[in-house]
Amino acid sequence: MIPLKFELVDREEAFDEVRNYLHEFDFSLGGNWDYEHGYFDRSLDEANKVWLRIPFEVTHGALDGDADSTDAIIHLGTPFVLKHVYNEGLDKEAKVNFTGALIDQFQEPVDKDAPVEAQWVDKAQDLLSQVESTFPS
Repeated sequence: MIPLKFELVDREEAFDEVRNYLHEFDFSLGGNWDYEHGYFDRSLDEANKVWLRIPFEVTHGALDGDADSTDAIIHLGTPFVLKHVYNEGLDKEAKVNFTGALIDQFQEPVDKDAPVEAQWVDKAQDLLSQVESTFPS
């Protein structure tokens, strides 16, 4: 995980406005949000292993990321780049488990914080610069 410079750190904004704005840059609300905090995520590679993540905390109102509209006000945190490494290919030791497949169809990363190559850090910083330069005041 590599933290990045971002002029919008510590800004408080309406969640809906930030979400809609970042959507223009292909960010989405990460699946691990809750009512108090979350992340805006954007994949930087086609394999979905390298991610740019902008964390936020809810300071006022209630966040419901599944709703079209919310009254939440969020505080933006320091963005970072991270890389997940997954097992590639088939597991030759695997056994058929129909019930387990229904419940656990996605594997955990082998390394949730793998080293991030400089090209991805540069790409993430460039993207953040674009976000900053056109962010509504």
